[in-house]
Amino acid sequence: MTRAPDRGGERRPAITGIGLHTPVGCDPNEFWDALVSGRQGAATVRSFDTTGLPNHIGCEAPPTRLSPRVEERVLGGRCTRLAAAAAEQALLDAGIPRAARGAPIAVVVGTTMGEVTRFEAVRAEHPDRDPEPCDVKSLVERPLDVIARSLARAFALDGPQVTVPAACAAGSYAVGFAASLVARGVVPAALAVGCEAFSRLAFVGFTRMRAMSPDLCRPFSRGRPGLLLGEGAGALLIEPGAAARSRGAPVRAWLDGFGLSCDAHHVTAPHPEGAGAARAMRAAIARAGLDAAQLDYVNAHGTGTPLNDKTESLALRAVFGDRAIPVSSIKSLTGHMMGAAGAVEAIATILALERGVVPPTWNWIEADPDCPIDCVPNAPRAQPLERALSNSYAFGGNNASLLLSASGIPA
Repeated sequence: MTRAPDRGGERRPAITGIGLHTPVGCDPNEFWDALVSGRQGAATVRSFDTTGLPNHIGCEAPPTRLSPRVEERVLGGRCTRLAAAAAEQALLDAGIPRAARGAPIAVVVGTTMGEVTRFEAVRAEHPDRDPEPCDVKSLVERPLDVIARSLARAFALDGPQVTVPAACAAGSYAVGFAASLVARGVVPAALAVGCEAFSRLAFVGFTRMRAMSPDLCRPFSRGRPGLLLGEGAGALLIEPGAAARSRGAPVRAWLDGFGLSCDAHHVTAPHPEGAGAARAMRAAIARAGLDAAQLDYVNAHGTGTPLNDKTESLALRAVFGDRAIPVSSIKSLTGHMMGAAGAVEAIATILALERGVVPPTWNWIEADPDCPIDCVPNAPRAQPLERALSNSYAFGGNNASLLLSASGIPA
């Protein structure tokens, strides 16, 4: 873990800009409306033929629309475009001018598979041909770091570029790492992005693992059949609180804690008692100088698979005891956006703090004894919210928790 941020000092990480592109909304307001109204992202998969597969439902995002200046500078494929759409919103929301050149802002990208759709498209078009010059272009665009490089080029950001391929926790890792760079004075600001594009490779892989739902994602509900895959991107601009004040930028939330752990248990299955997930939550809370009783809400990883929801519930009970803290999963609407999930769900948590409303876990049918938590089923809940956790867990036992505080919370 990195050193605790200086919560009360000049370098307390402030989130001043947010942006996203998801299956249920392509800006924060549209996205929030979907979270509280229950607008589904689930639909028949359009981007490839699912004939012959047992599952046909996914959560795909609408096409991106980038400004001309950004459009001409974007390399890569769909994953990079999703990232650029979210990043452009976040920079504008933070008041970073379009004309800024050479700004020493770090770019930290979290993704699971990167530009896999670009690779899939080339392979599908030319399965048996001899090598040609376009193969070189495909090879150049395939590495995971093309996304961070492309964002830096598109927005003229001259800070360090970092790519975090921490599977389905990658988006949360990116946000936490970016905040750490800011808190330690390494950079004056950092753009954290989580992104993932819908791909046949991931869809077939999860289908073969029998982890997919045939219709809707039902986190924490008894008889839940599994997850749905989604796609999208979330971006957050993070800078020291003092810098935000000096340029008159409103603070949307504070990133006061970041916890990491690894189960070291199994390549795909979580620790059966949720031990690593609990450690990550405790680390985030401790880094913020708080205790569990001071938190008001948890945005859960909540994939909708029987095992993951059970172990996350065990981890929550280990951290919060018998307290019925509100816990919800937005994957019931967005699907599992893999590398994008942590960043998008951090934004959902920020919007909940701003509005004083807990977004519900939609599609819930019946209480499960394996998930003895208050999962806020099927209806938003208005209540005061000051501090919240956003959790992400991944294959390989990678766990990440972000502790977010409302903008009005003093040190």
